[in-house]
Amino acid sequence: MAGLFGSAAASASNTLGDLKQDVELGQPPEDSITDLAFNPNPADQKDFLAVASWDKKTRIYEILSNGQGQGQAMIEHDGPVFSTDFFKDGTKVISAGADKAAKVLDLATGQSMQVAAHDMPIKCVRYFEANGTPMAVTGGWDKQIKYWDFRSANPAATLQAQERVYTMDVRDDLLVVGTADRYINVINLKDPGKFYKTMQSPLKWQTRVVSCFNDSQGFAIGSIEGRCAIQYVEDKDSASNFSFKCHRDPAQGNTTAVHAVNDISFHPQHGTFSTAGSDGTFNFWDKDAKHRLKGYPNVGGSITSTTFNKTGSIFAYAISYDWSKGYQGNSPTYPNKVMLHPVQQDECKPRPSVKKR
Repeated sequence: MAGLFGSAAASASNTLGDLKQDVELGQPPEDSITDLAFNPNPADQKDFLAVASWDKKTRIYEILSNGQGQGQAMIEHDGPVFSTDFFKDGTKVISAGADKAAKVLDLATGQSMQVAAHDMPIKCVRYFEANGTPMAVTGGWDKQIKYWDFRSANPAATLQAQERVYTMDVRDDLLVVGTADRYINVINLKDPGKFYKTMQSPLKWQTRVVSCFNDSQGFAIGSIEGRCAIQYVEDKDSASNFSFKCHRDPAQGNTTAVHAVNDISFHPQHGTFSTAGSDGTFNFWDKDAKHRLKGYPNVGGSITSTTFNKTGSIFAYAISYDWSKGYQGNSPTYPNKVMLHPVQQDECKPRPSVKKR
């Protein structure tokens, strides 16, 4: 499958992207950044960005028109924060982490309250709505997936996963959960009390990230072994499933250095997607054309998290140490910052010649 996103299809000049306009967010976290989330409400003229970090805080910044960020609010945890998400209307932020708790911050009042608990650290939290009711789903290292209605202190339902939860994503009624031992669970949020489908990842190595397509017909999977898989939910679409190599260094003799795919983000309008890795690069891809749209130079450190804003005009990426090379790979001078990349017209547009599925 290696040739599906073959770089020979286009000349290097127009597939290499430019980082010159990227702006660094001021007053970043003091430790590695774990997750990024923009407010998704299209009616809100402003862009707010939530940034979760090992420094036990989730910071919320307003992104100003000149690209600068202004700190607006903060959620404080009793341990490193692993995951954050905005409510659909953009008025509240939820975050969760090693303190086994999820907290919601009301941006209007500045008040935060605990809304969820696990027996082990919570790796992932996502907001969703059930028949218009605001809810959250959390996944923890206690191998549990819990649903929370914020009006109750107890979970609305609990699902037992096969292994520790490493990654999850929600789009419409589609919830996808990736665990240790390469299990992928697909859940229909209209029937959240059971797994709609369980599968092993088509990738041979540990799952780092799952990310749902905009149309919720499927999802992308990234692994530690420089590979990405495109997977459709329904068996009737299985002929469209494929995987491809990415985030690998050019071969040196018989050796190829491969890097983890740490995050995958879908462009909100075009449905194209980004991959970002511990090699310190990101790429934009068109899954329907099986084509790489743009690759970018090394940003100077591992990219731990990425996200697009609601219009797709800003691509945010976090540069932090991701522990992919163990404690020896860390150093006091390792960069720790959030960068904002202004998305140019052609960077994420799908190739025009391709028939859509």
